Amino acid sequence: MCADIGRKWPGKEKIADRIHQLSPRKLKPFVKVNCAALPASLIDSELFGHEKGSFTGAYERKIGRFEMAHSGTIFLDEIGEIPLELQVKLLRVLQEKEIERIGGRVTIKTDVRVIAATNRNLEKEVAEGRFRLDLYYRLNVILITMPPLRERKEDILALAAHFLGIYNRKAGKAIKGISDLVMEKMKSYHWPGNIRELENLIEREVLLTRDDTINTMALPTMPVQTVFHVAENGVIQTMSENERAHILSALKKCKGKIWGEGGAADLLNLPPTTLNSKMKKLGIRKDYTG
Repeated sequence: MCADIGRKWPGKEKIADRIHQLSPRKLKPFVKVNCAALPASLIDSELFGHEKGSFTGAYERKIGRFEMAHSGTIFLDEIGEIPLELQVKLLRVLQEKEIERIGGRVTIKTDVRVIAATNRNLEKEVAEGRFRLDLYYRLNVILITMPPLRERKEDILALAAHFLGIYNRKAGKAIKGISDLVMEKMKSYHWPGNIRELENLIEREVLLTRDDTINTMALPTMPVQTVFHVAENGVIQTMSENERAHILSALKKCKGKIWGEGGAADLLNLPPTTLNSKMKKLGIRKDYTG
């Protein structure tokens, strides 16, 4: 019933949509809810609905998002923004698979796949009492960690080609591709806006390019704060070496502990799954103790 998409990078909605479209529920509703955009006083009504006259201003019955998504999928973006008092009600929905409208006396059974995403570190939120531990475990059935575009630059070519096709059709153009020089510039860029920034830049170049190839691209110039570690022999380390040394230093300080309070993931402000992935990529053993 429930999957969880983390952590804090754009494109979560696209992934949630693909999960829905590739599932047996693809012909059923796909309902999106941005929890951060809803006032706390309205989240209850938006998610679960209300009966006419149940509170001031409730002039007619309202069907909530969960009821709308029956037999389909509901995507709860920024679930970390839901107030504690409503987390209890959401937990009951996930466990019992039933809802009650505000002011209603009828329990409504619901069959919904729940996909949740957040820009917060829920483990830290739980530790600080802002997110329920039982709800966290109920959500954390399948975790999909979405790395930023700058950490998966091998995807830039495929994504650029995809967006080029889309905006060629929209603009009625026939641009065949992107020059090698522009591709190299794109791969060296740090992409603070992630996939949406890439999409917007491709759209702009499609509209401005008069040739059959994109030969120029004006990438934003934003300063990137980078800290370089210098080895004892005076040689500046690569970014991978720098990151590896940083993780090893954190593991040494935490005596090899990765998960939980006082662990390296907590110290580095990373989800443990992300830290594990980085350790595997950098060849750091999980049993490292310094």
